[in-house]
Amino acid sequence: MQPRITIIGLGVQDLKKSTAFYQEKFGWKLTSASNENISFFQLNGLLLSLYPKDKLAEDATVDPMGSGFKGFTLAYNTRTKEEVDEIFADLAQKGVKIVKQPEEVFWGGYSGYVADLDENLWEIAFNPFLELDEAGNVTNEA
Repeated sequence: MQPRITIIGLGVQDLKKSTAFYQEKFGWKLTSASNENISFFQLNGLLLSLYPKDKLAEDATVDPMGSGFKGFTLAYNTRTKEEVDEIFADLAQKGVKIVKQPEEVFWGGYSGYVADLDENLWEIAFNPFLELDEAGNVTNEA
C-alpha cells in the first residue's frame, strides 16, 4: 500500500451549516462533485469531504454517538509565524471558535488551534522544520 491520503472525511451534524463554515470562514470552494448529500473541497493533493455524521457512522457500521476529544487534529501549515497570526485574526473576526491562541511551542514551532462547527480541531502552525512548495505541499520528510 502506498503511503498517501486521498480524502479526509468528516462526519458533521449539519451538512449545510458545516459546508457554509468552510466556504465562509476558511474561504474554500466546493468541487463540482459536491451535491446536497456530500461536500468536497479540493485541498493540495487531496480532498476534504463533509458527510452527515449519522450516515457516515452507518456506512462504517459504528455507533454515531461520541463526545469529547476525537483523538486527532487536522493541520494547516504556514510559511511564517506572522502568517499564523494573520489567519487567526481573520478567523476570529469571522467568529470562528479559537481553542488555543498561537504561541511558541515545545517542538520549536508556533501554533494555535481553532474548531469547526463539529469541534474538529484545526492546528494552524508554522513549523520551521517543514519546507513547503508553492502549492503548500511538504517537500521534505518531517
